[in-house]
Amino acid sequence: MTGPTDLPTLPDTRFDGLLDAARELQDRTVALRRALHRRPEQGLQLPRTQEAIRSALADLPLSVTEGRATTSLTAVLRGAHPGPAVLLRGDMDALPLHEDTGLEFSSEVDDSMHACGHDTHVAMLASAARLLASRADSLAGSVVFMFQPGEEGHHGARFMIHEGVLDAAGPRVSRAFGLHAMANVPTGLLQVRGGAMMASADTFRVEVTGRGGHGSAPQEAIDPVPAAAAMVGALQTMVTRRIGVFDPAVISVTRIEAGTTTNIIPETAVLEGTIRTLSEATRAVVRTELPRVCESIGAAHGCRVLADIEPGYPPTVNDPGVATEVLALGATVLGSENVQEIPHPIMGAEDFSYVLQRVPGAFAFLGACPPGLSPSDAPANHSNRVVFDEAAMPAGVAMYAAFALNALRG
Repeated sequence: MTGPTDLPTLPDTRFDGLLDAARELQDRTVALRRALHRRPEQGLQLPRTQEAIRSALADLPLSVTEGRATTSLTAVLRGAHPGPAVLLRGDMDALPLHEDTGLEFSSEVDDSMHACGHDTHVAMLASAARLLASRADSLAGSVVFMFQPGEEGHHGARFMIHEGVLDAAGPRVSRAFGLHAMANVPTGLLQVRGGAMMASADTFRVEVTGRGGHGSAPQEAIDPVPAAAAMVGALQTMVTRRIGVFDPAVISVTRIEAGTTTNIIPETAVLEGTIRTLSEATRAVVRTELPRVCESIGAAHGCRVLADIEPGYPPTVNDPGVATEVLALGATVLGSENVQEIPHPIMGAEDFSYVLQRVPGAFAFLGACPPGLSPSDAPANHSNRVVFDEAAMPAGVAMYAAFALNALRG
């Protein structure tokens, strides 16, 4: 897999030696990453992780503040010259998994694992802060380092926004950048695109209520199971007939529950699942149509229906101009062969979307496929066997730093 060959380079001497400088920090980057990997924490309260980050930044000229509602950490580096502010983000939390990688630094916490690479994000961002601090004389403005808990479904970015992370430097940040390690992408390959990068993620629950009875006499009951079964198919038809193919939606029914034994018609049946869209317009259509479809089918079967949709993360939408800048930066810093403009978004979700709703910016993927495996064969993010290649981390450190250097040119 190779990247585009026609991207413009950025002839700025401040990028000279940036990747080499990131490589020189690799021992420090790896040490922090492995310390976090051994002691993962989940959710919004990550006190050990917060303390490890604070310790890693302690000797740098940063203004550090801690979150009030969560254990977030915000650090601000002020350049030697006045100018705007730019935000760099790394998420901190782990997943509820038992690790089965066999790594010498495997998780020492039962049923908790850094299976999505957030430990690498934190370590790369901390080393980027160190690299940028050494070049603060060339910065015209400030860098906000956003160390965020609670990305895995806990809306941690929203908490930090409410507590002022976007204004931590004084002026509202003018640009924002985030990276995500991907075990199924070749090591060191930077991927980004303008527009929708990742999907929204809402969940739904549909409760269908009929009247229970004996399995031998369905005519004396109101069976909710056929109604629920009809809803599964109807929701797929709804997607193909109510949603445009160029602004898609995915509705997956992932859980069905009804009944207790073989000869009883249950009173209730429950459907649950996920909704993924790439725009707020399509998201709004689905949130209107899903209850309508289910309620209509329920009425046809004589059942009552309660359909509830719980909002999750919005779509992650990159600013096209900023995404183009990231591609050009990647070509300059990493080499054009290590940059790829991906043709389409993925349907996973990410709460950096809350930042990108408010600030022009970009979210990019960084390949970290483990040695000896092809991207198609490597265990994926969120697997209990996923391994991230630490050799990718200098590229992430350099890209974080390059983004800030480019945005804060004097």
